[in-house]
Amino acid sequence: MSMTTIPDIVVGRLPIYLRALNFLAAEGREITSSQELGDRLGISSAQIRKDLSHFGEFGKQGTGYDIAFLREQLQRILQIDRTWEVALVGAGDLGHALAHYGGFTGRGFTIVAVFDNDPNKVGQPLAHLMIQDSSHLGNIVRQQGIRVAIIATPANGAQSTADILVNSGVKAILNYAPITLTVPHGVRVQYIDPVAHLQRMTFYL
Repeated sequence: MSMTTIPDIVVGRLPIYLRALNFLAAEGREITSSQELGDRLGISSAQIRKDLSHFGEFGKQGTGYDIAFLREQLQRILQIDRTWEVALVGAGDLGHALAHYGGFTGRGFTIVAVFDNDPNKVGQPLAHLMIQDSSHLGNIVRQQGIRVAIIATPANGAQSTADILVNSGVKAILNYAPITLTVPHGVRVQYIDPVAHLQRMTFYL
């Protein structure tokens, strides 16, 4: 089945299934069921079986899923059975937190370059990297063949940053700036806006 015929909402649940499988594997488990995964995640077992059926047959009726095999398959489907190099743009408080965050390693991603346009930050160490001048962003991304980037700049610099990234070959952007980006067809953008998420929750308080 081609990627385009699979609903994005289904693709969005695959990393959640993978995370649950990682926890089960860490507990020393070898077999699980759609029922158990569903109970852990608050998703119906029927939904899990339907989601996975888009990509093939992974379980056996009556015996469930082999955890190691299913993990491997989900990593392959999500293309994280390899490590993607990531450019991080913005070395403020959020950029610092992301650069020091250990959760990328071993899960398909590694930050290989950090950029900022503040002369006081350029040349300073950040985690295991050196902050580079944003004016070199396009060249370095192109030279290193980087396809994935994180934008952690203020809102007013995010669109111009996205333009440079896209023109340099980036196809996937995780955007923390509180602004909707305009990108060409074929470039994926995911938005993380903590304030928007908080505002969504306070509606229910």
